[in-house]
Amino acid sequence: MRISGKSFDVTIGSSLVHVDAMSASIEDNRSTVKDGGVPNGYVDGDVGCSGELELDWDNFQLMLEEARRAGSWRGMDTFDIVVYANTGKTEAKVELFDCLLKISDLLDIDPNGGEKSKVKLPFDVTGRDFVHIGGLPYLRPEEIEDLN
Repeated sequence: MRISGKSFDVTIGSSLVHVDAMSASIEDNRSTVKDGGVPNGYVDGDVGCSGELELDWDNFQLMLEEARRAGSWRGMDTFDIVVYANTGKTEAKVELFDCLLKISDLLDIDPNGGEKSKVKLPFDVTGRDFVHIGGLPYLRPEEIEDLN
């Protein structure tokens, strides 16, 4: 069996959450250097990672409880997000550190029904550990060694 979207478990902080959809994209701004119009190596640039969780209202309640404990949505601490799948043959694990959750699409009501009501939670990765893929950090150790 191969890994599909149905294979993944998503943990946000300490809560196992069922997501209807999730994305995470890394922005890596390393760039090619050219001399006389000819490629001649590269330079490092900044990095970033952002994504979005789409939850139905039952699973959104878990995030609502976190916000309630913090006193407000903006008062919530950042969360680590761990995405894991294992088919017995193939394993996938992505860790996103210190994610800052926001709310974008709080309501999208279709009076005709036919679909679950969903909430979209965009996030930005804010942690110095950034992203680990299969246990391997995306960043080189020297890139984060002097960060507090």
